[in-house]
Amino acid sequence: MNIRWKAVLVAAVMLVAPASAQTLLTEKKTFELPSFTTQSGRTLKNVKVGWESYGTLNAEKSNAILIAHFFSANSHAAGKYKESDAAPGYWDAIIGPGKVIDTNRYFVMSVDSLVNLNTGDPNTITTGPASINPETGKPYGMDFPIVTIRDFVEVQRQLADQLGIQKFQLVAGASMGALQTFEWAASYPDRVARAMPVIAFGEADANLIAWLDIWASPIRLDPNWNKGDYYGKTPPNDGLAQALKIVTLHANHGDWANKTFGRKWAKEGENPASGFDKRFLIETTLDGAGAARAKVSDANHFLYLVKANQLFVAGGGTLDEGVKKIKAPVLLIHSPKDLVFPPSGVDDTAKRLKDAGLSVQQVQLQGDRGHLDGVLNIKQAEGAIRDFLAR
Repeated sequence: MNIRWKAVLVAAVMLVAPASAQTLLTEKKTFELPSFTTQSGRTLKNVKVGWESYGTLNAEKSNAILIAHFFSANSHAAGKYKESDAAPGYWDAIIGPGKVIDTNRYFVMSVDSLVNLNTGDPNTITTGPASINPETGKPYGMDFPIVTIRDFVEVQRQLADQLGIQKFQLVAGASMGALQTFEWAASYPDRVARAMPVIAFGEADANLIAWLDIWASPIRLDPNWNKGDYYGKTPPNDGLAQALKIVTLHANHGDWANKTFGRKWAKEGENPASGFDKRFLIETTLDGAGAARAKVSDANHFLYLVKANQLFVAGGGTLDEGVKKIKAPVLLIHSPKDLVFPPSGVDDTAKRLKDAGLSVQQVQLQGDRGHLDGVLNIKQAEGAIRDFLAR
């Protein structure tokens, strides 16, 4: 569920795709809603989210594709804001002029989620616990309503409505983006021509719910969290950094850890056996990654994202009920080494989709990055994606 961490993870931990020969330039735009009623029944005022688009929407508004982002990302799915940017958007390998999701043909759009993690990133626009409640003039904190994957989809739907898009040629996304893909296909079956969920399955099962709780635990244990009341005070960045450290390791695979770090010491000549302050390289690398990421993230937003993912079942109700609402053919892309969404769960979702009479194709990505292969190695699936779009 966590992938795009910019330059936070150095060397082997870097999670960016290589730039293409032809740079796709984009800009962040803002979508505003005077009011938005959440699935919980609470109404929020002055909701703002960022969004990006690549390519041109045709006159018939029939060439649109929606890319939903994962847990730690925002809507920067492809291209660069300026030529000098260090890296392009996370799926730049498959989105752009002449690529499998060809922006010479398609209008591709992506939207920052509510409660987006990246509150310290100037290219992220989101409404969440860190936002000012217009009724009080203070940050919402934990008074912000619990939001769901369906809420993320509803914001996207309202933007699509404003643009005049009645049907997407493809809805796709990785991890939490795949959850949004399933939700779109189940909640708005007549508006999704094709669904491409990557590295996820159709509901948060007990194993995932438990892991998400483990992700969140360091934040709740940080005394500076103060039950979410820390705005204007010292934020719980130590707990947040540890949470992000756990996510980083969980989103990878043991093969990556062993091949990249092995038993290397953090500092030459400082044997970890000689003291608790002497550590292994993988420990200090993950610590550094978590701490750097925490500086541009918000702990409450992290907790709200965890809750949204825990609550997810495609279409609401039960998964079997949800898949029966889907009409679109489904291309399931996953990694056999995924520890966040293990292949057994993907297979179970595929079976349920097939039992509901849907056309389902599964594609495996190869690599040692586990869950992260859904971003780093997505280009491996371009042949299947091309055929899927041609159907």
